[in-house]
Amino acid sequence: MTERGVSTVRAAVLDAPGKPLRIETLHLDPPGAGEVLVRLEASGVCHSDLHQADGDWGDDAPLVLGHEGAGVVDAVGHGVDDALVGRRVVLNWMGPCGTCDACAVGREWECADSKALGNRLPDGTTRLRREDGSEVFPLLGLGTFAEAAVVPAKVAVPVRDDIDPAVAALIGCCVSTGVGAALKTARVVPHSSVVVIGLGGVGLSIVMGAAFAEADPIVAVDRSEEKLERARAAGATAGVLAEDDDERTLSAIREAAGGGAEFAFEAIGLPRTIELAIRCVATGATAVLVGMTAHAVPASFDAFDVVDRSLRILGSNYGFTVGNVDFPRYADLHAGGRLPLDVLVERRIELADVEDAFEAMRRGEGARRVVVYPGTA
Repeated sequence: MTERGVSTVRAAVLDAPGKPLRIETLHLDPPGAGEVLVRLEASGVCHSDLHQADGDWGDDAPLVLGHEGAGVVDAVGHGVDDALVGRRVVLNWMGPCGTCDACAVGREWECADSKALGNRLPDGTTRLRREDGSEVFPLLGLGTFAEAAVVPAKVAVPVRDDIDPAVAALIGCCVSTGVGAALKTARVVPHSSVVVIGLGGVGLSIVMGAAFAEADPIVAVDRSEEKLERARAAGATAGVLAEDDDERTLSAIREAAGGGAEFAFEAIGLPRTIELAIRCVATGATAVLVGMTAHAVPASFDAFDVVDRSLRILGSNYGFTVGNVDFPRYADLHAGGRLPLDVLVERRIELADVEDAFEAMRRGEGARRVVVYPGTA
Protein backbone atom coordinates (compact mmCIF):
# COMPACT_ATOMS: atom_id res chain seq x y z
CA MET A 1 0.00 0.00 0.00
CA THR A 2 1.10 3.53 -0.70
CA GLU A 3 -0.06 6.71 0.97
CA ARG A 4 -3.72 7.82 0.73
CA GLY A 5 -4.90 4.23 0.46
CA VAL A 6 -3.86 3.66 -3.14
CA SER A 7 -2.52 0.14 -3.57
CA THR A 8 -0.14 -1.25 -6.12
CA VAL A 9 -0.81 -4.59 -7.77
CA ARG A 10 1.08 -6.94 -10.03
CA ALA A 11 -0.93 -7.51 -13.19
CA ALA A 12 -0.68 -9.11 -16.63
CA VAL A 13 -1.19 -6.32 -19.17
CA LEU A 14 -1.99 -6.63 -22.88
CA ASP A 15 -0.49 -3.61 -24.67
CA ALA A 16 -1.77 -4.63 -28.10
CA PRO A 17 -3.34 -7.72 -29.68
CA GLY A 18 -0.75 -10.25 -30.75
CA LYS A 19 1.83 -9.09 -28.22
CA PRO A 20 2.75 -11.19 -25.20
CA LEU A 21 1.35 -10.14 -21.86
CA ARG A 22 3.66 -8.04 -19.72
CA ILE A 23 3.77 -8.44 -15.95
CA GLU A 24 3.97 -5.00 -14.39
CA THR A 25 3.06 -3.08 -11.26
CA LEU A 26 0.03 -0.80 -11.52
CA HIS A 27 -1.62 1.68 -9.19
CA LEU A 28 -5.09 0.64 -8.07
CA ASP A 29 -7.27 3.42 -6.70
CA PRO A 30 -9.46 2.67 -3.66
CA PRO A 31 -13.14 1.81 -4.17
CA GLY A 32 -15.54 4.65 -4.79
CA ALA A 33 -19.25 4.83 -4.11
CA GLY A 34 -20.97 1.52 -4.82
CA GLU A 35 -17.65 -0.30 -5.32
CA VAL A 36 -15.59 -2.89 -3.48
CA LEU A 37 -11.91 -3.79 -3.40
CA VAL A 38 -11.46 -7.53 -3.94
CA ARG A 39 -8.17 -9.21 -3.07
CA LEU A 40 -8.10 -11.86 -5.75
CA GLU A 41 -7.33 -15.43 -4.77
CA ALA A 42 -7.69 -17.14 -8.14
CA SER A 43 -8.44 -16.51 -11.80
CA GLY A 44 -9.21 -19.00 -14.53
CA VAL A 45 -7.54 -18.64 -17.92
CA CYS A 46 -10.47 -18.64 -20.33
CA HIS A 47 -10.64 -18.85 -24.12
CA SER A 48 -12.30 -15.42 -24.09
CA ASP A 49 -9.05 -14.00 -22.70
CA LEU A 50 -7.24 -15.64 -25.59
CA HIS A 51 -9.70 -14.19 -28.11
CA GLN A 52 -8.90 -10.74 -26.74
CA ALA A 53 -5.15 -11.38 -26.69
CA ASP A 54 -5.20 -12.58 -30.30
CA GLY A 55 -7.25 -9.63 -31.54
CA ASP A 56 -10.36 -11.63 -32.42
CA TRP A 57 -12.59 -9.23 -30.49
CA GLY A 58 -11.11 -5.84 -31.30
CA ASP A 59 -8.01 -3.96 -30.26
CA ASP A 60 -9.01 -2.17 -27.04
CA ALA A 61 -5.75 -1.80 -25.07
CA PRO A 62 -3.95 -1.55 -22.77
CA LEU A 63 -5.96 -4.10 -20.84
CA VAL A 64 -5.51 -6.21 -17.74
CA LEU A 65 -6.93 -9.49 -19.02
CA GLY A 66 -8.85 -12.05 -16.95
CA HIS A 67 -12.54 -12.15 -16.10
CA GLU A 68 -13.04 -15.49 -14.31
CA GLY A 69 -12.18 -14.59 -10.74
CA ALA A 70 -12.82 -15.13 -7.06
CA GLY A 71 -11.42 -13.45 -4.00
CA VAL A 72 -12.11 -11.80 -0.66
CA VAL A 73 -13.57 -8.32 -0.17
CA ASP A 74 -10.97 -6.21 1.61
CA ALA A 75 -12.68 -2.80 1.55
CA VAL A 76 -15.93 -1.17 0.48
CA GLY A 77 -16.81 2.24 -0.87
CA HIS A 78 -19.53 4.63 0.20
CA GLY A 79 -22.99 3.10 0.31
CA VAL A 80 -21.83 -0.52 0.39
CA ASP A 81 -22.67 -2.76 3.35
CA ASP A 82 -19.61 -3.25 5.58
CA ALA A 83 -20.74 -6.85 6.13
CA LEU A 84 -19.22 -7.70 2.75
CA VAL A 85 -15.70 -7.18 4.12
CA GLY A 86 -14.04 -10.56 4.59
CA ARG A 87 -16.54 -12.44 2.43
CA ARG A 88 -15.41 -14.73 -0.38
CA VAL A 89 -16.99 -13.59 -3.64
CA VAL A 90 -17.24 -14.73 -7.24
CA LEU A 91 -17.15 -11.99 -9.88
CA ASN A 92 -19.85 -11.59 -12.54
CA TRP A 93 -18.29 -10.40 -15.79
CA MET A 94 -21.58 -9.27 -17.30
CA GLY A 95 -21.90 -6.31 -14.91
CA PRO A 96 -25.62 -5.87 -15.71
CA CYS A 97 -26.87 -2.28 -15.67
CA GLY A 98 -30.02 -3.24 -13.76
CA THR A 99 -32.26 -0.76 -15.58
CA CYS A 100 -32.56 -1.82 -19.25
CA ASP A 101 -35.55 -3.81 -20.53
CA ALA A 102 -33.69 -7.13 -20.30
CA CYS A 103 -32.54 -6.53 -16.72
CA ALA A 104 -36.03 -5.39 -15.73
CA VAL A 105 -37.45 -8.81 -16.61
CA GLY A 106 -34.62 -10.79 -15.01
CA ARG A 107 -32.70 -11.59 -18.22
CA GLU A 108 -29.51 -9.82 -17.23
CA TRP A 109 -27.39 -11.98 -19.55
CA GLU A 110 -29.02 -9.99 -22.38
CA CYS A 111 -28.12 -6.60 -20.88
CA ALA A 112 -27.33 -4.18 -23.69
CA ASP A 113 -26.17 -1.29 -21.50
CA SER A 114 -23.42 -2.93 -19.45
CA LYS A 115 -20.29 -0.79 -19.47
CA ALA A 116 -18.34 -3.96 -18.66
CA LEU A 117 -18.71 -5.08 -22.27
CA GLY A 118 -16.59 -2.05 -23.19
CA ASN A 119 -13.99 -2.93 -20.52
CA ARG A 120 -15.01 -0.07 -18.26
CA LEU A 121 -16.59 0.41 -14.84
CA PRO A 122 -20.19 1.70 -14.78
CA ASP A 123 -19.01 5.33 -14.78
CA GLY A 124 -16.99 4.66 -17.94
CA THR A 125 -13.61 4.85 -16.19
CA THR A 126 -10.95 2.58 -14.71
CA ARG A 127 -9.24 2.40 -11.32
CA LEU A 128 -5.95 1.15 -12.81
CA ARG A 129 -3.07 3.45 -13.73
CA ARG A 130 0.57 3.18 -14.66
CA GLU A 131 3.30 5.10 -12.88
CA ASP A 132 3.07 7.88 -15.50
CA GLY A 133 -0.66 8.26 -14.82
CA SER A 134 -1.83 6.65 -18.06
CA GLU A 135 -4.93 4.50 -17.78
CA VAL A 136 -5.10 0.73 -18.07
CA PHE A 137 -8.53 -0.85 -18.46
CA PRO A 138 -9.89 -4.05 -16.91
CA LEU A 139 -11.22 -6.70 -19.29
CA LEU A 140 -15.00 -6.89 -18.87
CA GLY A 141 -14.74 -4.46 -15.99
CA LEU A 142 -12.84 -7.01 -13.86
CA GLY A 143 -9.23 -7.59 -14.95
CA THR A 144 -8.65 -10.67 -12.82
CA PHE A 145 -5.09 -11.24 -14.03
CA ALA A 146 -4.08 -8.97 -11.15
CA GLU A 147 -3.62 -9.34 -7.43
CA ALA A 148 -6.66 -7.18 -6.68
CA ALA A 149 -9.50 -5.42 -8.46
CA VAL A 150 -11.97 -2.64 -7.75
CA VAL A 151 -15.38 -3.65 -9.08
CA PRO A 152 -19.02 -2.66 -8.65
CA ALA A 153 -20.39 -4.21 -5.46
CA LYS A 154 -23.27 -5.75 -7.41
CA VAL A 155 -20.91 -8.00 -9.42
CA ALA A 156 -19.14 -9.37 -6.32
CA VAL A 157 -21.43 -12.26 -5.36
CA PRO A 158 -20.84 -13.87 -1.94
CA VAL A 159 -20.52 -17.66 -1.92
CA ARG A 160 -19.81 -20.19 0.81
CA ASP A 161 -16.45 -19.66 2.51
CA ASP A 162 -15.41 -23.31 2.42
CA ILE A 163 -15.16 -23.56 -1.36
CA ASP A 164 -11.75 -23.93 -3.00
CA PRO A 165 -10.93 -20.47 -4.46
CA ALA A 166 -9.73 -22.05 -7.72
CA VAL A 167 -13.10 -23.75 -8.14
CA ALA A 168 -14.95 -20.60 -7.09
CA ALA A 169 -13.18 -18.61 -9.80
CA LEU A 170 -14.43 -20.99 -12.48
CA ILE A 171 -18.02 -20.54 -11.33
CA GLY A 172 -17.67 -16.98 -12.56
CA CYS A 173 -17.50 -18.02 -16.21
CA CYS A 174 -16.99 -21.55 -17.52
CA VAL A 175 -19.15 -23.32 -14.93
CA SER A 176 -22.05 -20.91 -15.24
CA THR A 177 -21.74 -20.82 -19.03
CA GLY A 178 -21.70 -24.61 -19.37
CA VAL A 179 -23.96 -25.81 -16.57
CA GLY A 180 -26.39 -23.01 -17.40
CA ALA A 181 -26.44 -23.97 -21.09
CA ALA A 182 -27.66 -27.42 -20.12
CA LEU A 183 -30.03 -26.50 -17.28
CA LYS A 184 -31.30 -23.04 -18.23
CA THR A 185 -30.89 -22.51 -21.98
CA ALA A 186 -31.67 -26.01 -23.29
CA ARG A 187 -33.52 -27.28 -20.21
CA VAL A 188 -32.23 -30.80 -20.61
CA VAL A 189 -34.64 -33.37 -19.19
CA PRO A 190 -34.01 -36.80 -17.60
CA HIS A 191 -33.20 -39.69 -19.97
CA SER A 192 -32.62 -37.39 -22.94
CA SER A 193 -29.64 -38.02 -25.20
CA VAL A 194 -26.96 -35.32 -25.11
CA VAL A 195 -23.85 -34.71 -27.23
CA VAL A 196 -21.16 -32.25 -26.15
CA ILE A 197 -18.59 -31.24 -28.79
CA GLY A 198 -15.43 -29.71 -27.32
CA LEU A 199 -14.23 -30.56 -23.83
CA GLY A 200 -12.50 -27.51 -22.48
CA GLY A 201 -13.78 -25.97 -19.27
CA VAL A 202 -17.13 -24.96 -20.76
CA GLY A 203 -17.71 -28.30 -22.50
CA LEU A 204 -16.90 -30.24 -19.33
CA SER A 205 -19.30 -27.99 -17.44
CA ILE A 206 -22.03 -28.79 -19.98
CA VAL A 207 -21.36 -32.48 -19.34
CA MET A 208 -21.79 -31.88 -15.60
CA GLY A 209 -25.02 -29.98 -16.16
CA ALA A 210 -26.39 -32.77 -18.36
CA ALA A 211 -25.42 -35.36 -15.75
CA PHE A 212 -27.12 -33.31 -13.03
CA ALA A 213 -30.23 -33.24 -15.23
CA GLU A 214 -30.03 -37.06 -15.43
CA ALA A 215 -29.55 -37.17 -19.19
CA ASP A 216 -28.56 -40.54 -20.68
CA PRO A 217 -26.58 -41.11 -22.83
CA ILE A 218 -24.15 -38.21 -22.54
CA VAL A 219 -21.72 -38.42 -25.46
CA ALA A 220 -18.51 -36.40 -25.15
CA VAL A 221 -16.62 -35.52 -28.36
CA ASP A 222 -13.05 -34.25 -28.66
CA ARG A 223 -9.73 -34.91 -30.39
CA SER A 224 -7.99 -35.67 -27.08
CA GLU A 225 -8.21 -39.01 -25.29
CA GLU A 226 -7.20 -37.24 -22.08
CA LYS A 227 -10.16 -34.88 -22.40
CA LEU A 228 -12.51 -37.80 -23.02
CA GLU A 229 -11.31 -39.40 -19.79
CA ARG A 230 -11.85 -36.13 -17.93
CA ALA A 231 -15.37 -35.95 -19.42
CA ARG A 232 -16.15 -39.41 -18.06
CA ALA A 233 -15.13 -38.18 -14.61
CA ALA A 234 -17.51 -35.25 -15.15
CA GLY A 235 -20.43 -37.56 -15.97
CA ALA A 236 -20.20 -38.54 -19.64
CA THR A 237 -21.38 -42.05 -20.42
CA ALA A 238 -19.64 -42.38 -23.80
CA GLY A 239 -16.83 -40.76 -25.74
CA VAL A 240 -16.11 -40.19 -29.42
CA LEU A 241 -12.59 -39.38 -30.53
CA ALA A 242 -13.05 -36.86 -33.34
CA GLU A 243 -11.33 -37.57 -36.65
CA ASP A 244 -10.21 -35.39 -39.54
CA ASP A 245 -13.03 -36.93 -41.58
CA ASP A 246 -16.18 -35.19 -40.31
CA GLU A 247 -18.44 -37.82 -41.87
CA ARG A 248 -16.79 -40.58 -39.86
CA THR A 249 -17.03 -38.46 -36.70
CA LEU A 250 -20.69 -37.74 -37.41
CA SER A 251 -21.43 -41.42 -37.90
CA ALA A 252 -19.72 -42.30 -34.61
CA ILE A 253 -21.65 -39.60 -32.75
CA ARG A 254 -24.99 -40.73 -34.12
CA GLU A 255 -24.24 -44.33 -33.22
CA ALA A 256 -23.23 -43.41 -29.67
CA ALA A 257 -26.33 -41.22 -29.26
CA GLY A 258 -28.73 -43.91 -30.45
CA GLY A 259 -29.32 -42.48 -33.93
CA GLY A 260 -29.15 -38.78 -33.13
CA ALA A 261 -29.04 -36.56 -30.07
CA GLU A 262 -32.00 -34.79 -28.54
CA PHE A 263 -29.59 -32.04 -27.47
CA ALA A 264 -26.22 -31.25 -29.03
CA PHE A 265 -23.95 -28.58 -27.58
CA GLU A 266 -21.06 -26.95 -29.44
CA ALA A 267 -18.46 -25.61 -27.00
CA ILE A 268 -15.53 -24.62 -29.21
CA GLY A 269 -16.66 -21.81 -31.49
CA LEU A 270 -15.58 -23.10 -34.91
CA PRO A 271 -17.80 -23.17 -38.01
CA ARG A 272 -16.86 -26.80 -38.64
CA THR A 273 -17.98 -28.00 -35.20
CA ILE A 274 -21.05 -25.74 -35.19
CA GLU A 275 -22.18 -27.41 -38.39
CA LEU A 276 -21.39 -30.84 -36.92
CA ALA A 277 -23.58 -30.10 -33.89
CA ILE A 278 -26.53 -29.15 -36.08
CA ARG A 279 -26.12 -32.26 -38.25
CA CYS A 280 -25.85 -34.74 -35.38
CA VAL A 281 -29.21 -34.07 -33.73
CA ALA A 282 -32.35 -36.14 -34.22
CA THR A 283 -35.59 -34.94 -35.79
CA GLY A 284 -37.33 -32.42 -33.51
CA ALA A 285 -34.14 -31.91 -31.50
CA THR A 286 -32.08 -28.92 -30.40
CA ALA A 287 -28.57 -27.73 -31.22
CA VAL A 288 -27.15 -25.25 -28.69
CA LEU A 289 -24.27 -22.98 -29.72
CA VAL A 290 -22.17 -22.11 -26.69
CA GLY A 291 -18.61 -21.64 -27.99
CA MET A 292 -17.65 -18.10 -28.98
CA THR A 293 -16.18 -17.45 -32.42
CA ALA A 294 -14.15 -14.45 -33.48
CA HIS A 295 -16.33 -11.54 -34.59
CA ALA A 296 -18.28 -11.89 -37.86
CA VAL A 297 -17.45 -15.55 -38.47
CA PRO A 298 -20.27 -17.30 -40.39
CA ALA A 299 -21.36 -20.92 -40.18
CA SER A 300 -23.79 -22.66 -42.52
CA PHE A 301 -26.52 -25.26 -42.36
CA ASP A 302 -28.95 -26.97 -44.69
CA ALA A 303 -32.02 -24.74 -44.34
CA PHE A 304 -34.36 -27.34 -45.87
CA ASP A 305 -33.14 -29.95 -43.38
CA VAL A 306 -33.62 -27.63 -40.40
CA VAL A 307 -37.21 -26.89 -41.41
CA ASP A 308 -38.03 -30.38 -42.60
CA ARG A 309 -36.83 -31.96 -39.34
CA SER A 310 -38.24 -29.19 -37.11
CA LEU A 311 -34.86 -28.50 -35.53
CA ARG A 312 -34.11 -25.74 -33.06
CA ILE A 313 -30.82 -23.82 -33.05
CA LEU A 314 -30.26 -21.87 -29.83
CA GLY A 315 -27.55 -19.43 -28.86
CA SER A 316 -26.55 -19.53 -25.21
CA ASN A 317 -24.72 -16.51 -23.83
CA TYR A 318 -23.23 -17.03 -20.35
CA GLY A 319 -25.60 -19.92 -19.69
CA PHE A 320 -28.45 -17.43 -19.07
CA THR A 321 -26.69 -16.59 -15.81
CA VAL A 322 -28.14 -14.47 -13.03
CA GLY A 323 -25.08 -14.22 -10.82
CA ASN A 324 -26.75 -13.54 -7.48
CA VAL A 325 -28.90 -16.64 -7.91
CA ASP A 326 -26.70 -19.04 -9.85
CA PHE A 327 -23.24 -18.57 -8.34
CA PRO A 328 -24.26 -19.58 -4.78
CA ARG A 329 -26.39 -22.41 -6.15
CA TYR A 330 -23.56 -23.93 -8.17
CA ALA A 331 -21.19 -23.57 -5.21
CA ASP A 332 -23.68 -25.39 -2.98
CA LEU A 333 -24.24 -28.15 -5.55
CA HIS A 334 -20.48 -28.65 -5.72
CA ALA A 335 -20.22 -28.84 -1.95
CA GLY A 336 -23.03 -31.41 -1.94
CA GLY A 337 -21.24 -33.61 -4.49
CA ARG A 338 -23.69 -32.89 -7.31
CA LEU A 339 -21.27 -30.94 -9.54
CA PRO A 340 -17.68 -32.29 -9.49
CA LEU A 341 -16.16 -28.92 -10.39
CA ASP A 342 -12.68 -29.88 -9.20
CA VAL A 343 -12.42 -31.97 -12.39
CA LEU A 344 -12.08 -28.68 -14.27
CA VAL A 345 -8.87 -27.59 -12.55
CA GLU A 346 -6.09 -29.12 -14.58
CA ARG A 347 -3.24 -27.07 -13.19
CA ARG A 348 -2.66 -24.26 -10.69
CA ILE A 349 -0.26 -21.69 -12.08
CA GLU A 350 1.35 -18.34 -11.31
CA LEU A 351 0.56 -15.07 -13.03
CA ALA A 352 3.76 -15.31 -15.08
CA ASP A 353 2.53 -18.61 -16.56
CA VAL A 354 -0.53 -17.19 -18.34
CA GLU A 355 1.24 -17.02 -21.73
CA ASP A 356 2.10 -20.71 -21.43
CA ALA A 357 -1.56 -21.39 -20.64
CA PHE A 358 -2.55 -19.50 -23.79
CA GLU A 359 -0.18 -21.61 -25.87
CA ALA A 360 -1.67 -24.81 -24.43
CA MET A 361 -5.12 -23.49 -25.28
CA ARG A 362 -4.08 -22.76 -28.85
CA ARG A 363 -2.93 -26.39 -29.09
CA GLY A 364 -6.25 -27.59 -27.72
CA GLU A 365 -4.67 -29.11 -24.62
CA GLY A 366 -6.18 -29.59 -21.20
CA ALA A 367 -9.09 -28.19 -19.23
CA ARG A 368 -8.71 -25.06 -17.08
CA ARG A 369 -5.43 -23.65 -15.86
CA VAL A 370 -6.07 -21.41 -12.87
CA VAL A 371 -3.87 -18.59 -11.60
CA VAL A 372 -3.62 -18.88 -7.80
CA TYR A 373 -2.31 -15.77 -6.10
CA PRO A 374 0.18 -15.78 -3.20
CA GLY A 375 -1.45 -16.04 0.20
CA THR A 376 -4.49 -17.98 -1.07
CA ALA A 377 -5.61 -20.57 1.46
